[in-house]
Amino acid sequence: MRPLKRLLAPLVAAGLLAGGVQAHAEQRTLRVYNWFDYITPQTLVDFQKDAQVKLIYDIFDTNEALEAKLLTGNSGYDVVVPSNVFLAKQIEAGVFQPLDRSKLPNWQHLDPTLMKLIEANDPGNKFAVPYMYGTILIGFNPAKVKAALGDDAPVDSWDLIFKEENIAKLKQCGVALLDSPSEILPLALQYLGLSPNSDKPEDYKKAEALLMKIRPHVTYFHSSKYMADIANGDICVAVGYSGSFSQAANRAREAKNGVVVDMRLPKEGAPIWFDMLAIPKNAANPDDAHTFINYLLRPEVIAPISDFVGYPNPNKDATEKVSPQIRNNPNLYPTAEAMTTLYTLKPLSKEAERARTRAWTRIKSGT
Repeated sequence: MRPLKRLLAPLVAAGLLAGGVQAHAEQRTLRVYNWFDYITPQTLVDFQKDAQVKLIYDIFDTNEALEAKLLTGNSGYDVVVPSNVFLAKQIEAGVFQPLDRSKLPNWQHLDPTLMKLIEANDPGNKFAVPYMYGTILIGFNPAKVKAALGDDAPVDSWDLIFKEENIAKLKQCGVALLDSPSEILPLALQYLGLSPNSDKPEDYKKAEALLMKIRPHVTYFHSSKYMADIANGDICVAVGYSGSFSQAANRAREAKNGVVVDMRLPKEGAPIWFDMLAIPKNAANPDDAHTFINYLLRPEVIAPISDFVGYPNPNKDATEKVSPQIRNNPNLYPTAEAMTTLYTLKPLSKEAERARTRAWTRIKSGT
């Protein structure tokens, strides 16, 4: 789910790990498969030293790539990081082994409120541990939005996107939406007062009609391009992942280009997603897999990772260790009140999935 960030990081990680791998070639081997650029290189080096295990760390950039490996029945990995909706489908397919809580003493640090939300995809929190989380929200250029809509622009509401009179005026400075039917269509459903996890094909017709009204004013659909474009001032509004706007704001500041990137978690609510640590059923080294997961549950370990990737973590005892720029931003770390408006997405029936796919094809083409 994560858009790409620092192209150099995996190369740095590989370089840092190389010496350790050669020095400890005779030791146990742990194979980890995680999202691109989603951990600090130093974390990998420190874990390898701490656990005295040879670490092979590979990366992927889509849930589909990970799922393809898992569904072969022999992924070759000991720890993988699916997003929560994919996790639910994979649990149903029987690809994971239950976690052994006795080997995860740092479980105590996890936020019980977030763990309750995750139960929608992993009942009883039996198969996975949350790693990072975020929401879908609105990122925007305050100056350009003000120029288009005035001082009262509803930047804290989905009205900014779904009311045609608003997005029509924003068209002049550029609007981007995620190229993701599983995330954009639930927003439209919720905005219409329908279940964001609706299994009714007729509901997707209604969501399609809403999106077709605003379609002429959408500059493009893409799940990573918007980060650079909003940081450069090429677009003024995007619907995207929370941490990506934190990264875009940093890019703009580093570039000293005069662009300001802000974000808002809409008051009506939004999807909350989690990237989960899980152990495949056929993992060759489940013991060290538990050790790795437990290591990431240390507050002092996970906090610097949040600082690096720009996303909050679900570790309640790590929050005070995360940089104030991230932990004090209610759009990244939702308030208790905002948490009541967030919802997890769930796998759909095959009929609803087909209806959603057909609707998205028409929306993308604009016909």
